[in-house]
Amino acid sequence: MTLLGQFSLWVALLLGLWAAGMAFVSPWQDRPEFAASAIRSAFGVWVALLVAAVCLWKGLLSHDFNIEYVAAYTSRNLPTSYVFSAFWAGQKGSLLFWAVVLSTFGALAQLTTSRRYEDLLPYVAGVTSLVVVFFISVMLFGGANPFERLPFTPPDGRGLNPQLQNPGMVIHPPMLYLGYISITIPFAFAIAALLSRRLDTGWIHAIRKWTLLSWLFLSVGITLGMWWAYVELGWGGYWAWDPVENASLLPWLTMSAFLHSVMIQEKRGMLKRWNLSLIVASFLLSLFGTFITRSGVIASVHSFTQSNVGFFFAGFLFVAAVVSFTLLYTRWPLLKPEAALESMASREAAFLFNNLVFVGIAFSVLWGTLFPILSEWVRGTKITVGPPFFNRVNVPLGILLLALTGIGPLIAWRKASTANLKRQFRLPIATGLLGGGVLFAMGLHDLYVLVALTIAGFVLGTVAQEFYRGVRARMRMHGESVPMAFVELIAKNRRRYGGYVVHVAMVIYFVAFAGSAFKVTKEATLKPGESTTLKSPFGHTYTFTHLGVSQYTAFNRNVSAASLELALDGKKIDVIRAEKRQHVDSFGQKLFEPSTEVGIRSGLREDVYVVYAGSVSGTEEASFALSINPLVWWVWFAGVLLVIGGLVTMWPGGWAPAPVARRQVQAGFAVTLVESEIGTATGGEG
Repeated sequence: MTLLGQFSLWVALLLGLWAAGMAFVSPWQDRPEFAASAIRSAFGVWVALLVAAVCLWKGLLSHDFNIEYVAAYTSRNLPTSYVFSAFWAGQKGSLLFWAVVLSTFGALAQLTTSRRYEDLLPYVAGVTSLVVVFFISVMLFGGANPFERLPFTPPDGRGLNPQLQNPGMVIHPPMLYLGYISITIPFAFAIAALLSRRLDTGWIHAIRKWTLLSWLFLSVGITLGMWWAYVELGWGGYWAWDPVENASLLPWLTMSAFLHSVMIQEKRGMLKRWNLSLIVASFLLSLFGTFITRSGVIASVHSFTQSNVGFFFAGFLFVAAVVSFTLLYTRWPLLKPEAALESMASREAAFLFNNLVFVGIAFSVLWGTLFPILSEWVRGTKITVGPPFFNRVNVPLGILLLALTGIGPLIAWRKASTANLKRQFRLPIATGLLGGGVLFAMGLHDLYVLVALTIAGFVLGTVAQEFYRGVRARMRMHGESVPMAFVELIAKNRRRYGGYVVHVAMVIYFVAFAGSAFKVTKEATLKPGESTTLKSPFGHTYTFTHLGVSQYTAFNRNVSAASLELALDGKKIDVIRAEKRQHVDSFGQKLFEPSTEVGIRSGLREDVYVVYAGSVSGTEEASFALSINPLVWWVWFAGVLLVIGGLVTMWPGGWAPAPVARRQVQAGFAVTLVESEIGTATGGEG
């Protein structure tokens, strides 16, 4: 199977080179048969890489420890689900996974794109094939071949890093990879538009679903990564501004900016240059994130070990940037806007400020991530940039972004009148101020938190007003009940109202993040039967009573588990168990350093978070790190709501409109289409 896998990689490499060559020669020579050959070859690349993936999975599941990758990331006693996920747990396997998924997306782009954009598809096949060829080249020539064999066959493998033996890590890396990888498709269409000089809105329409898909995968991947850090790393938080966390956030920020600014190009023909630049930047940032995790230049709990693969990615990143921005520069005169900004009191201006804030946050995150590297190059000393820098810069920008989330939908296109502004803003502003006043009266005086929650109320007021007016209009026009009008409103305007659901999810994220400012922590060493207390930010008191420490063996680990009885205001509510785990191979030999499994009791208001730090001198006396983490449950709920909003927005097709009786056309009659407030059209005779 390894020989077949190795052969499949070489076949994919040759087919990818052929596909790229034919794709770019076809328009130049005006040879449509070359274009057809390129597209067929792209499908051949997908088949060859799929065979290679099956071969690696076969080696993993059959415990073929003569394969270096299998021996490095699996063991005989590793649960099957983690054996399966070991495919993307290491550097070599993740590169093959990336290539397989990218070739799959490339094939799907050819199959699902409307024939209206057929002239772009050869270029798309060429660009995706070149990127796939790069990943295959790294495997074959960069020392990252997943089918490399050992000179001997060990009796067992090293196993999977304990931190990766978590259900979240079965899903989190693939989601993040899918987000990174799918950015290549919008990038390929952008390059195709530049090469073909077809710079109208056609390429934007062709990538609409792909940009949403990429953004959605990144959102899910980032949220799952936050959850994994929270339940696995034992520090009681979910975002530490780690370099690899930052690398995943960067393309999400630029894609979010694009999803807003593209509406201005579709509506007014503005920001053509900006939108192309955002797509190119998103692709380059996805490569940058891959470079960060694989180069070893930045230490991170998320990153792979240092290797020569980083040099390949740095070179490819440089070449891709030069080619992309050179193309953009040569087509700059063709990208003139069709309209100008008429007023600062307009939706265009709100979206423009929204984009500037997104890019501002992205720049600050990028600068803070790269600064340790740059300082080491220039001064020879690595200066670490920690969370205080990122929070100081990005918290105000984030609050401004939250405010713009509520402002944008309220302002009319082109120029809003004073009367319109008063009518639109009255209720949302009142909602925000009322909420902020109530919180202040209840004793909340932290400035940033109070401002953030007041603006959150304003945004929720905006969304509620939009839904209320839309539902009321449908009830008036179609005589529908409230539930039916609500469902039909979303079904007929999925892009708009799905976006509002996403806005609500972002508001919940901000509110939950604000809750972290009130986290309460305590360390305690307890003998069995001893207790300690911790006061919640919400005013009640938790009592922790140590019940004892037990040992047992499960799957591939020896476990020491400490149990704490939890009481709320004197009433017993739960028993929380936290663990220390020592992973072993099939022969009982220790693997890796001991790991920690936290105990969590999650609730709508707060989480009780317990870390078992270890026992004292081998006795049952144990040390604990205890914390009360407010509103953490709402972070995960916001992630679910965000996915729902994203799916609503990108759901294909639509509900068929009610049939309209045909009328005979008569001389002297004309029809005028008038756009109404809820996005429908009405006809009239004249």
